Amino acid sequence: MVADLANSKDETAKPASLGSYVRILSYGASHRGIYIMILGLVCAMASGIALPLMNIVFGQLVGNFNEYFIPGSGVTEQSFKSSVDKDSLYIVYLFVGKFVLTYISMICFRLTSLRASGALRLEYTQALFSLPMSKIDEMSVGTVTHAITALSNTIQQSVSDRLAILFQSLALLIAAYAIAFRYSWALTLVVSSAIVFVILGFSLTMPFLVKTQQNVDKADEKHAALAAEVFGSIRTVFALGAEQTLFEKYTRWVEEARKRGLRMSLVGGIHLALLFFAMYVSFSLAFWFGLKLYREGHIANINTVITVFFSVLLVVTILGGIAGPLMAISKAISASGAFFGVIDSKRDDPPGIRDPELSHADIVFQNVTFSYPTRPEMTVLKGFHATFERNKTTALVGPSGSGKSTVVAMIERWYQLQAEEEEEVRSGHIYVGAHNINDLDVKWWRSQIGLVQQEPFLFNDTIYNNVAFGLIGSQWENDVGAVKMELITAACKQAFADEFIDRLPMGYSTTVGEGGITLSGGQRQRIAIARSIVSQPQILILDEATSSIDIQGEKIVQAALDRVSKDRTTIMIAHRLSTVRRADKIIVMKDGQNFEEGSHQELILKEGIYHNLVHAQKLAPLTDMVDADVPNSISSQKEEVAAHDYIIKEGRDQNGQDSPKPEKGFGFFHSFGVLIYENRSHWFLYALTLIGAVGAGSGFSLQSWLFARLVQVFQFTGEKLVSAANFWALMFFILALAMGTFYFMLGFSSNSISMFVVSNARMDYFYNLLSKPVSYYDREENSSGSLISRLSTDSKQLQEMFGPTGVFPLISIFNIIGCVAISFAFGWKLAAVSFFAAMPFLFFSAFMRIRYEVKFETQNAAVYADSSKFATEAVRAFRTVTALTMEDTILERYSNLLEDQRQKAIRKAWYATLVFAFSDSVELCAMALAFWYGGQLLASHEYDPVAFFVVYIAIIQGGQSAGQFFSFGPNIAQAKASANRILAARRPTAGQLQDVPTGPLSSSEYTPSPSIDFQNISFQYSSRGVPTFVNLNLSIESGQFVAFVGPSGCGKSTLISLLERFYDCTQGTILFGGRDIRSIELSSYRNALSLVAQEPKLFEGTIRENLLLGLEAPNDPNTEDKMIQACKDAEIYDFIVSLPDGFLTELGVNAQASLSGGQKQRLCIARALIRKPLLLLLDEATSSLDSQSESLVQSAMERLASKRNMTIIAVAHRLATIQKADAIFVFGEGPTGQGSRVLESGTHHELLRRKGPYWQMCQAQALDR
Repeated sequence: MVADLANSKDETAKPASLGSYVRILSYGASHRGIYIMILGLVCAMASGIALPLMNIVFGQLVGNFNEYFIPGSGVTEQSFKSSVDKDSLYIVYLFVGKFVLTYISMICFRLTSLRASGALRLEYTQALFSLPMSKIDEMSVGTVTHAITALSNTIQQSVSDRLAILFQSLALLIAAYAIAFRYSWALTLVVSSAIVFVILGFSLTMPFLVKTQQNVDKADEKHAALAAEVFGSIRTVFALGAEQTLFEKYTRWVEEARKRGLRMSLVGGIHLALLFFAMYVSFSLAFWFGLKLYREGHIANINTVITVFFSVLLVVTILGGIAGPLMAISKAISASGAFFGVIDSKRDDPPGIRDPELSHADIVFQNVTFSYPTRPEMTVLKGFHATFERNKTTALVGPSGSGKSTVVAMIERWYQLQAEEEEEVRSGHIYVGAHNINDLDVKWWRSQIGLVQQEPFLFNDTIYNNVAFGLIGSQWENDVGAVKMELITAACKQAFADEFIDRLPMGYSTTVGEGGITLSGGQRQRIAIARSIVSQPQILILDEATSSIDIQGEKIVQAALDRVSKDRTTIMIAHRLSTVRRADKIIVMKDGQNFEEGSHQELILKEGIYHNLVHAQKLAPLTDMVDADVPNSISSQKEEVAAHDYIIKEGRDQNGQDSPKPEKGFGFFHSFGVLIYENRSHWFLYALTLIGAVGAGSGFSLQSWLFARLVQVFQFTGEKLVSAANFWALMFFILALAMGTFYFMLGFSSNSISMFVVSNARMDYFYNLLSKPVSYYDREENSSGSLISRLSTDSKQLQEMFGPTGVFPLISIFNIIGCVAISFAFGWKLAAVSFFAAMPFLFFSAFMRIRYEVKFETQNAAVYADSSKFATEAVRAFRTVTALTMEDTILERYSNLLEDQRQKAIRKAWYATLVFAFSDSVELCAMALAFWYGGQLLASHEYDPVAFFVVYIAIIQGGQSAGQFFSFGPNIAQAKASANRILAARRPTAGQLQDVPTGPLSSSEYTPSPSIDFQNISFQYSSRGVPTFVNLNLSIESGQFVAFVGPSGCGKSTLISLLERFYDCTQGTILFGGRDIRSIELSSYRNALSLVAQEPKLFEGTIRENLLLGLEAPNDPNTEDKMIQACKDAEIYDFIVSLPDGFLTELGVNAQASLSGGQKQRLCIARALIRKPLLLLLDEATSSLDSQSESLVQSAMERLASKRNMTIIAVAHRLATIQKADAIFVFGEGPTGQGSRVLESGTHHELLRRKGPYWQMCQAQALDR
């Protein structure tokens, strides 16, 4: 698997270059943003000039100092003090200018970063919705989420304060060089040779680092994609006991990302070593060559050397500060490839024909041959021909995988008949009237179609809005609320959805949760039907539209569909043949071809394929059945809301208990201390980092001492001057070697630590999220999109803090310590005044800035979680979005979310940036104070120039280091918040059912074929006015095959959830083989169960991996035989072996694009049977199967039931599948306030004789009436 990962190619990634970063900036420059950017650029560069101007003042001051201390110079104490006062005041003016200019530049670039990030996110999402379906099939939701969260945050950070610092530094470099050239061009050129050395070195290291970072990003996309699959199918994961298996798979991908990232350690260390070696060796060059020029008479005095030296010193210092912004920009360039690869693939469909008459025309398939891009070797449609006559109902029936849903996909124009790849097989034509379907305007055409898919998708919005989405593109799209409400309620009544909606506490304002999770399958399907018919479309496509609806509901909804399909072109796909009997024409498909067509009666008389399908679905003869409509008392029976039909209210968990109040986060040192301690096995890397940081930090204080000695050298003459110059130049060179070594250690060790710490934290985060109960995932804030976003973003923030960028605050700390120590050693008075008078302002401003940044980050994370969650949901529902022509609506809502976040961020930025600008400029006040007070001490001869210069240089370096440290305030705040979220995931959650995700354990301790007893079960959610169950009692004997039937939403699936322990009952007991299920270790208990859910879930990987997912011993020699037998029982074996790679066929990131609904469901049935469970739970397990497959699978189930070695519970709407059950429990509404109850129970024949609710259901489904 890792080998495949290593060889994988990112089809959407685009080679990154510096041009990519310029392109990023262009997003910030749009809509007059260019003026803000230019203003920020000008102010940043102007603020950068302040320190070089300082050097001129300082050079003059040094000249005055020398002149004052030369005997007989004639400079009086008063004149000396006067010049010091004047120069100190100049520095104060520079402080005011730098403060104002820095504030403006920082706020401008923060605005630019927010604009650029938002615009890039929006255009990326817009481009996604313009891509052909074949490209979307190859992308995972996790990849998209990773891009719009972690990668876009990386880009935003590179444009924000970092870019302002970069331009400020570049201006400083230019100004410093200009001043240095003005004073001595020869000395400046020699010193600049070190910079050329750095540029040459960077030209070798930067491409490698950027390329390697791109490879790391690709690996990150892989594990993000897996996380998206896991969190989007969490119930399936828990039911399979696959937590450990998927965790190990996730771990392998994370470790692959770490392995790739570690390759940067050596080159990253060289990268930093080159930079800082060049910085310090330039001191040696400046010192040695400057004194040479001085001896030769090319430089008149020390003022010139000092000015040039300090300019070079400033360049060197700033080069160190540029490393952070440059690293951020390189990461942004790397991240941009994922964005621009999609954006540049954007395909705008040209405007086509918009003729209202075409929606009344015939749709004709002429010799259509088609294969999916994900499986080009499998031809799905083979010369298919059919005519869907206007204003008539045509039904498509046939085995699963015969191409029925592909026909729908072609009509919806999700795929084109023109081959996109050489290996694809596509030919034929589709006509609408006289026009080729490709000539029609795609959005207009889709707006003419009302589509209900086999697996309906609802958005995390209200019921009202979900139905109203069906009005997009219609004449009522922009109507006022009252008109829309009338249309929506009418559609819901026609779809038989109004009764359960009216019983919800919030009615049509009820939010349905992610994917409609708070509604039952039948309720979701009815909302989807209402959405499809609300616009009264001329073309109606029903792809298994009633498969999840109960019998009574199906009869009424089918009657409604019969009404609305009149005078419309209607295309029905159905496995329940009772729903297509009245179709004007039925087309029987097999192997992608049209085998039979005609009316129901005509095809029955032919006694062909259709006749056999109908015969397979017939119920046993209904004794004394009369041909009567369903009584009103039953047809109007008011169904109860499903057990999980609730809205999670603030302060409550899903079991109705108070949710835990948010705990106070850990402090910075505690949270990071925990992460560091947990990775203590890497103590050697920690030691290297500490030694490197101490060494690098001490370099600044040593530098101040060497500089003081430099000044002293100018007092010598002759050989003493030459020997002193050579000696101190050598000392600087040795310091350069030492600094290069220390920074190499830092680059190597910090990158390695970040990879180890972050990968371990990421795995721990995923591990702990998997340990949460189902109720945790049901909460609004814990949707799959939000969790994927947090998993990606929080890990990236930690990586920033522990990586090479994060060591600079540590260096600054040791620098400050060293500067304070040497300052007090050489001149405690000046040091005390400078540090204790100026530093409080510096630290207070920095504290306030971090405080604002923490608040900003908390709000920022919350809002971006909302926007990323919304975008993730939209991508997951890509087919639904395009079918409803919701692209513009989705983009508008996403744009509004991003704009809301931007406005909130701007409001916070005004204050945070003000404090930052002050903390970045206040060091000039410290310099002015040091100048002035130092001048007083020099004037009184209490200090000599050496002591002054040591203290002064230390103060400069200390102040700049403090500024650099606090410039990392946002990073520290972000990393602290991320660390707290990672650690918080370890805390138990209300309703926690398990401690850690573990592999399924042996179930040999249980007695084979256990009995199941529901004893006085009560279940209720806090948000519901009535309970789901009250004192429900129900017993299932050992080895029985039992069925639960009844209206949608009456609690059948809830009982399955209670048995799986997705939730625990409010009161009462469920006994499994005589034991309370809560007393059994959870993983062992679930290992004894198998669940086939209503909506099958498969994962990226091979068919074999999917079938064996969650098994204790997937590599056991007997497993292969079990797998083959299970596949035969599930009627999927022949299909699998027909594939070129058989069981090793890759399903890809979107399994739904590779398989039909029936094929997926049969794979899930096989997966359940392989486990040889003691209790088999079938929740509408055959709803997507064709009649023949259903009959064969049902026969296999009956054979299993006859062996009495497992207990089987089936939830079913197709009564033909459960007529041989040992017991059938019919659920319905109980007395008011008592929830659902068992209306009757017995065998099929016993219930028929009673002529009760079950008899009426059977009557509604009989095919021979």
